[in-house]
Amino acid sequence: MAATDPRSLLYRQLDPAEAQALVRETLKSCDDGELYLQFAASETFAFDDGRLKTADYSRDAGFGLRGVSGEMTGFAHANEISAAAIRRAGETLSLLDPATGSIAAPPQRSNRHLYTDASPLDAVPFAAKVALLEAIDAAARARDPRVAQVSASLSASWSVVEIVRPDGFVATDVRPLVRLNVGIVAEAGGRRESGNFGMGGRGLYDRLFEPQTWNRAIDEALAQALVNLDSVAAPAGEMTVLLGPGWPGVLLHEAVGHGLEGDFNRKGTSAFSGRIGERVAAPGVTVVDDGSMLGRRGSLSIDDEGTPTQENVLIEDGILKGYLQDRLNARLTGVAPTGNGRRQSYAHAPMPRMTNTFMRAGSDDPAELLSRVKRGIFAKSFGGGQVDITSGKFVFGCTEAYLIEDGKLGAPIKGATLIGDGPSVLTRVTGIGTDMALDEGVGVCGKGGQSVPAGVGQPTLLVEGLTVGGTA
Repeated sequence: MAATDPRSLLYRQLDPAEAQALVRETLKSCDDGELYLQFAASETFAFDDGRLKTADYSRDAGFGLRGVSGEMTGFAHANEISAAAIRRAGETLSLLDPATGSIAAPPQRSNRHLYTDASPLDAVPFAAKVALLEAIDAAARARDPRVAQVSASLSASWSVVEIVRPDGFVATDVRPLVRLNVGIVAEAGGRRESGNFGMGGRGLYDRLFEPQTWNRAIDEALAQALVNLDSVAAPAGEMTVLLGPGWPGVLLHEAVGHGLEGDFNRKGTSAFSGRIGERVAAPGVTVVDDGSMLGRRGSLSIDDEGTPTQENVLIEDGILKGYLQDRLNARLTGVAPTGNGRRQSYAHAPMPRMTNTFMRAGSDDPAELLSRVKRGIFAKSFGGGQVDITSGKFVFGCTEAYLIEDGKLGAPIKGATLIGDGPSVLTRVTGIGTDMALDEGVGVCGKGGQSVPAGVGQPTLLVEGLTVGGTA
């Protein structure tokens, strides 16, 4: 499937010079805009209940043509990359008011590559992928007699994108992505509980096929399921919460990250609007979004407008420093784009989105943070969460959590939810561990009907006065 020159998959019915001429013509009256070309192939294998349930393979190609004039955006897309289709899409942009300002400058050019151009779909035979899932299923069932059900899935995608601008700027990116997930249901005494673990990133399947890697996934999923078999009802009320390192950073992503995206702040609908330079978090809290990290799930060599990704310090030592910007919102607010213009596919217009968002490590010993808690809970892992951008209020469900009593971990709890609001939760941080960790590479971020891969992370955090929802 992967061609010698991946760009050839985009230009089967269209000449590159013709594409540039079409973009110059269709966007001549716009402040900004681009032609976004994409070829994408993906596969998913799912093994459940002792058999292969899903073996899907898909491929798609198309373009999105966007023109921007002032605050207005015109966008059209098609799943046919041809001159005729682009001309038809260009007719949509004629509805825009002609631009009155100067044309936006092109992105900075970059030759950086954060991941391989090779396709993970081509590198491993079909039979080997099925055999891996069979091995995971068999190994998980052999681990413990309480294992009642095993689900394992393997997925990958490979995408070639090219951004063509009317000023002659052209940028190409070839993006691999892989993921492995293991889910286990354990049963004892008529009670069933589940555990899940996943991992992945921008690369090939190699690491996921190593026995130590997939066996670790089994061990983690099984441990969570067995812990939950012994869980008791979660308490309710306001209490101290100790958040574990790594994946619990998804709370930071939802409660704070979305509120720092440029579109919400330009429109004044975020709880963080107009607060740059103000204290929004406790001293020591530094929050970063960095799409330039090698091989990470949320990383991109360039964003979906052609801007190179970079490290963006959003909150530094508790002070709000900036927002995440795409080109449109950056231009309208007089700041530079930050490399955060992202889109789900060619059928979607870009918007400001997070990449890998995390809190930097502090100076506290995680064990000492635990010892400070008289009564509270330790949240080791989360499931889904929701946030209201305007108020910053969030709700998160814990998939693995424990009581803390007199500075020591107690019984595991079930049904715990964390309730709070982004603007205040970071002001209640009273301890930041030295053990910052990034998630394992499974995050998916939703916004405006679009889903994109994302990364999260944090050290162990001690937070005072969070509301815990429970049934006890």
